[in-house]
Amino acid sequence: MGKKNSKLSSDVVQRLTKDTYFTEKEIREWYRGFRKDCPNGNLTEQGFFRIYKQFFPHGDPSRFASLVFRVFDENQDGSIEFEEFIKALSVTSRGNLEEKLVWAFKLYDVDNDGYITRAEMASIVESIYAMLGNQKLPEDEEETPQERVNRIFDQLDKNHDNKLTLEEFKEGSKQDPKIVQALSLYAP
Repeated sequence: MGKKNSKLSSDVVQRLTKDTYFTEKEIREWYRGFRKDCPNGNLTEQGFFRIYKQFFPHGDPSRFASLVFRVFDENQDGSIEFEEFIKALSVTSRGNLEEKLVWAFKLYDVDNDGYITRAEMASIVESIYAMLGNQKLPEDEEETPQERVNRIFDQLDKNHDNKLTLEEFKEGSKQDPKIVQALSLYAP
């Protein structure tokens, strides 16, 4: 990418236009904004947290932002580069249901072992509750985080082994659109 990431090269723009749902113009606009907010070309976890805090000022988004940061930071180097950012944003904002479910699975599979356990899902759900603070949850929910996790697992865990594979997660979510809402995908 150009001189020390100061300018987006045509090759990178072409690749991102092919690999995302954004146009060349949109990619260049996102890049300008990204560089304005992150002059060194890297979004740190602390910077990511500040973004979430703006959207959820009445709660504590720190745990959830940290979990989402982990998924955005594909190369796990501790910062989000523009290409990682725009690819994740493309999936979360414009991806099809399948892509969004794969992304959500990565979010919920905190230890990256290929399964979502009740504990992992509880960690995410609890972080969403904390992030929302005193705001209402979607739907008519008055559930505790554990009740919510139990309801989702009852619907998705077809072999009752207390862990969800990617296939169980995708199939169950596709069969019941309320599950996708219940998972509360609060991605940027």
